[in-house]
Amino acid sequence: MSSNPAPGFAKNPSKIITIEPHEGTVSVSAGGVEIARSSHAKVLTETPYPPVLYIPFADIDFAKLSKAEHSTHCPYKGDASYWSVKPAGGEGENAMWAYEAPYDETIAIKDHGAFYPNKVQIKVR
Repeated sequence: MSSNPAPGFAKNPSKIITIEPHEGTVSVSAGGVEIARSSHAKVLTETPYPPVLYIPFADIDFAKLSKAEHSTHCPYKGDASYWSVKPAGGEGENAMWAYEAPYDETIAIKDHGAFYPNKVQIKVR
């Protein structure tokens, strides 16, 4: 029995979100400064959106980020917290998000952050 089920799936049980290991290395930089590098990223796929890479917190340099006041809610994943990427200046505002307490169905992205590709440089190898 789930302890924190997603209300979105209860209303739309045909919705499919997959979370799989990313094969390869992901690096994130801004203003010529590396923010994250990981060979343990996960790929979240949710139609109709493009796939999103989630990087483990352990592979993100939080000294280059600042926690933002901004937050959003997803009925499938939960409440998202945001961080601004300091080396990106104004462009880096709310550039990273994470679900710190995701719903059971997406628990695999807990303690992982994702970055907006239009606010930072994301390289996949």
